[in-house]
Amino acid sequence: MAWENRKNPRVNFEHGIAVQMMAIDGTWRRDCIMRDASDGGARLTVAGPLEGLELKEFFLLLSSTGLVYRRCRLIRLQGDEIGIEFLKPSTKKAKGRASGKATVDF
Repeated sequence: MAWENRKNPRVNFEHGIAVQMMAIDGTWRRDCIMRDASDGGARLTVAGPLEGLELKEFFLLLSSTGLVYRRCRLIRLQGDEIGIEFLKPSTKKAKGRASGKATVDF
């Protein structure tokens, strides 16, 4: 799939926006530049190697303090550029909460 073939309209950032990728467990981070973004994903230029990193799921940190982030997964890799998909938060409710009954999970 070419970078131009997208489901959602993209916003291009002329100079890019500095962001960071971080492992779900916090074991690695990579500086990157966000080149464009949409409701569903983004295109990043990554600084440093990606070999050996778990990219099935990771966080994209959008602020320097890490307070603004999105959970993501890798969609495509082309050189130092990657395409990512923003993962939607789970909307599952815990058993029994809707009915008012208490449950205990072990």
